This record gives sequence, structure tokens and C-alpha cells, in this order.
Amino acid sequence: MGKLVIVSACLAGIDCKYNGGNNRCEEVVELLKAGKAVPLCPEQLGGLPTPRPPAKITEGDGRTVLSGKSRVVTVDGTSLDVTDNFLKGAKEALKVASLLKGKIAACILKEKSPSCGVRKIYRYEVDELKEGMGVTAALLNSKGFKIVSSENKDEIEKLLKEIL
Repeated sequence: MGKLVIVSACLAGIDCKYNGGNNRCEEVVELLKAGKAVPLCPEQLGGLPTPRPPAKITEGDGRTVLSGKSRVVTVDGTSLDVTDNFLKGAKEALKVASLLKGKIAACILKEKSPSCGVRKIYRYEVDELKEGMGVTAALLNSKGFKIVSSENKDEIEKLLKEIL
């Protein structure tokens, strides 16, 4: 069967982004067309609708959410706590990755997302970036899965050459 790549579903052109859109990445679409990508949206897997209010991690990053030290809250004025949805989505994504363990070459995840951010996520109090991982990225990383940022085009190209 060969190697597979788990991808943020929005990168495959699936309209699952918080605002109902997507973040289509042609390299990821190429993987999907070749039957090598497994698209997942952790926020949908966690029970959140599309579209949905944007959310951010209150402090720290996905690792502190996993340890119970911070929360994920909507930033549309409602301040709805969606931490449980983000944790459920991360666990469901891990379930899929674990079922395919040994076949997964890497996970290409959407940078800046509170679920999938690999190196950067948005600060809670202001609209600027900070170092850190999203909840799903942190969980998959902690279980030994190779995580690749959607913005790391060199690494994505390298994966394409290995897999296709």
C-alpha cells in the first residue's frame, strides 16, 4: 500500500475552515488524488459545526491545553469554552493515526490553527502570532508522529518525492 500522509482537511480543499472556506494546497491535493492523503478536520471531529466562531488558546499552546492548564475559547464576543471539542477532535485524529501507524510518513497540518498549528498559533488577547502548537499537532507530536507545517514547502516537496 505504501506510505500515507495525514493532512488537515482544509488543505485538501475541503470547506471545513471556521469561516466555511478552505486553505487549498495544491501539493496536498496531489497527494489526495494519488490516494496517499488522509484528510481530517479535528474541529469537526470534535463536534464543532462549519462555519463556527473562531477560537484561540487562552494561554500557552496545545501542550498546556492537553495538560489542563489552559483552555480554547471562541473570540467572537461569546467567549464560549470549546476546549472539550478541541480535545475530542485531537483524540479522534490520534485514533485514525494510530490505526494507520506504520503507514503514516507524516502529518501535514495547517499552520496558525488552534488545532493544527505546528510552529505558530494566534495569541488569545491580540491578533498576532506566537510560538506554539495547536492541540492536535501537540498530541500527534507527543505520540511520535512526524508533524510538518503547511508553510514548510521544502519539507512538503520532499514528502511528495518520497511518497509519489
